[in-house]
Amino acid sequence: MSISRRDVLKLALLSLGGMAFLPTWGWEDPFDDAEWGRVTIASVSAYREPSDKSPIVATWYRDDLLRLYDQVVAESPAHNPIWYRVWGGYVHRARIQRVRIRYQEPLSSIPEGQRYLAEVTVPYTNALGYNALQGWFPRYRLYYGSVHWIEGIEQGPDGEAWYRIYDELLERPPYFVPARHLRPIFPEEYAPISPEVPWEAKRIEVNLTTQTLTAYENDKVVLETKIASGLPSGRRRRGEIPTRTPTGDFNILEKTPSKHMGNGNLAADIDDYELPGVPWTCFFTEKGHAFHGTYWHDNFGTPMSHGCINMRTEEALWLFRWARPIHQADAIYNRGYGTRVKVVY
Repeated sequence: MSISRRDVLKLALLSLGGMAFLPTWGWEDPFDDAEWGRVTIASVSAYREPSDKSPIVATWYRDDLLRLYDQVVAESPAHNPIWYRVWGGYVHRARIQRVRIRYQEPLSSIPEGQRYLAEVTVPYTNALGYNALQGWFPRYRLYYGSVHWIEGIEQGPDGEAWYRIYDELLERPPYFVPARHLRPIFPEEYAPISPEVPWEAKRIEVNLTTQTLTAYENDKVVLETKIASGLPSGRRRRGEIPTRTPTGDFNILEKTPSKHMGNGNLAADIDDYELPGVPWTCFFTEKGHAFHGTYWHDNFGTPMSHGCINMRTEEALWLFRWARPIHQADAIYNRGYGTRVKVVY
């Protein structure tokens, strides 16, 4: 009796009790256009009214999906007074990521040696690794809005097309995700904005007191938005850099559209600081402080980070395109003496 490669993969998966690793979440209706919220921390409370002084009516846990029926503006917290109406009550948006469910048509091929950027378009997708000894095994959970390099197409454990992910922190071995969960991002979507404006005319100013970022071309404001800077609580652990965002005069030093933040720990717990695919990252210190998109909170206007400047992902993309050095479309990263940055209190 002959056994196909697909059967071998299924047997390998089953030998792990591995059907639990397959990405089946119950959001299989491709016509569902509802807006959902993903819980991004261990738990959040739902209140009877849009106030944390109101009675708690439910508790939701990490990666639970809540149907968002409406949003209301409440009296508090002052920096972020938005609450979502969910089934039975209200949750504050600080630790809720707004997500959609958008399945994609997989690419037919990726040329050898070529990489494309792609963004996750479902609430989350479970990345799997594979080797002959273990078969398929879990790696990371990749979240909506995170950005990754795809470099090949393979048959996954379900017999469908899965993209092979290039992770610059790990190099090898790669891991794989269902192709229909990622949308390829083509170079025109992150092409430079106003590259003709002279280097000296562009500057970025960050005010840590007001938690605002302002981008200028000469004296004209071209972007003004709320950010979330580093927590002012000092060092995380002995030997680690402080979480406080440094003040002073800097320049953009390196830009990378997809950055794995953390240490690449393959055994990382879901609560560990392990963030694959942080989108549209612009480093402005050699210690690793950067502007970047954020998929793990929606609480701009107050310090939240380990030292970086957290931004809404769409605004981080704008800054990535606008700031120098100019990014080459197929480059993993670009270094250069880039746009001026001033951080003050």
